[in-house]
Amino acid sequence: MIGAAEKKLYDAASNGDVTAFQEVVEEDAYLLEEATFACSRNLLHIATMRGQARIVEEVLNINPQLARSLDSQNSSPLHIAAAKGNVDITQKLLSVAPQMCWKLDCQNMNPIHIAAMNGHVEVLKELLQTNCLPAMERVHRGQTVLHLCVKHCQLEALKILVEKLGDLVDAKDEDGETILHWAVRTRHFEIIRYLVEGNKMKKLTMNSMDKTEWQILIESHRDTTDDYSEIEELLLRLWDGSMIKVLPKMSDVTMVVVVLIATMAFQAAVSPPGGVWQDDSSTHKAGEAVMASTHPKIYKHFVRANTTAFVSSIVTIFLLTTSLASRSIYFLIIPYYTMWASLASIAVSYGVSVTVISPNTQTQSGHHIIRMVVVVSLTIYGMIPVGFCIYECTPRGRP
Repeated sequence: MIGAAEKKLYDAASNGDVTAFQEVVEEDAYLLEEATFACSRNLLHIATMRGQARIVEEVLNINPQLARSLDSQNSSPLHIAAAKGNVDITQKLLSVAPQMCWKLDCQNMNPIHIAAMNGHVEVLKELLQTNCLPAMERVHRGQTVLHLCVKHCQLEALKILVEKLGDLVDAKDEDGETILHWAVRTRHFEIIRYLVEGNKMKKLTMNSMDKTEWQILIESHRDTTDDYSEIEELLLRLWDGSMIKVLPKMSDVTMVVVVLIATMAFQAAVSPPGGVWQDDSSTHKAGEAVMASTHPKIYKHFVRANTTAFVSSIVTIFLLTTSLASRSIYFLIIPYYTMWASLASIAVSYGVSVTVISPNTQTQSGHHIIRMVVVVSLTIYGMIPVGFCIYECTPRGRP
C-alpha cells in the first residue's frame, strides 16, 4: 500500500503533470528515490511507461541514477522505452546511462533486442548510434537479433541491422539455422526476397538436422501459402555447389542404380542374347555374336542402346565420385539426366534381347521395339503425377 505522497507522485508522473510533480518533490526530496511501485518499479519506470518525456527529464535532472535501476523483471527504463518505441525518452535515458544498452532483462534481452523485435526503427537507430556491440549479444538458444527480426516479421528493423552488422547475416543459432531458415519456415516472403535479391545470403546452408532452406520449403505443403512458387524461385537462385548435400540419399541410390546398369551393359556386351559362335565359317568367326549374323539390323540397335547405357552410367559414376558436383548446380543435375538415359537405353537393350530369343517375335523391327519401350515408359511415368495428385487430394490423417 503506497502512501498519499507516493500516490500523488505516481499520478503526476502518469499524467505528465510537471507542476504537481515539482510540488511533491519540493516537499520531500528523498521521496523520488525511495518511492517504489508495482513490480519494484521506480518513478522513472512509470513515467517512461506512460510516455511522459517531460517527467522523465525532470527525474533525470534530480536523480540520474534512477536510469540504472531495474524492476522485478530486470528491466531498466531504457528497456521500457525501447519496447514502447519512444525516441525522445530513449535519447534522454541514453544521455545519462548509455551503458544500459548492455543490460539484459529476465529474458536475456537488451534494449536493442527489444526495439528490433517490436519494429521500433527510430529507437533502434538511436541505440545503434550509441553502441553497436550490444546487438551482437545472443538470446535464447543462440539466436541473434536478426533471428528476432525474422521471428517477429520486422523487415525494416532487419534492414537497418544488416547494414550495421553485415557479418551477422550468416550466423547460426544452436540448431544450426540461419535467418533464411527461419524466414522460409515462417514463410516471410518479403524477408526472403530481401535476403536473396539483396544478395545478403550467398548460398543455401544446412542446419543441425542436415536440412537446407530448400528442404524445409519442399517438406511443407504448397497450399499453406500463395507465395510458395515465388519462394521456390528465390531459393533456386541460391542453389549452388553445396546442394550436392541436399539429396545425399538420392545420390546414393543413383550410384547403386548406375553401377548396376553398367554391370548389366558390360555383361550384355560380352555375352549378347543368343550367345556367340563357337566355330569359324565363311559367314562368321568364333566369338562373334550370333545375333549379328541372324538379325543384323536389330543387332545394331542393341549395340547402340547397350553402349549408350554403359557410357551414360560411367559418366554418372564419374560425376558423383568427383568434386565436380560440388562446384556447380549443372554438374549436380547432369548425373540425374544421364541416369535416366541409362535406364531408357537398358530398357531398349532388354526389348531387343527378348525379341531375339523369343519365338514368333523375330520379325519385329528395332523401331517397333523402341516404340514399345517408349510407350511403356511414358505410361509408367504418367502414373507418377496421377499418384501425386491423388496423394495431395487425400485428406491428411486418413488412411
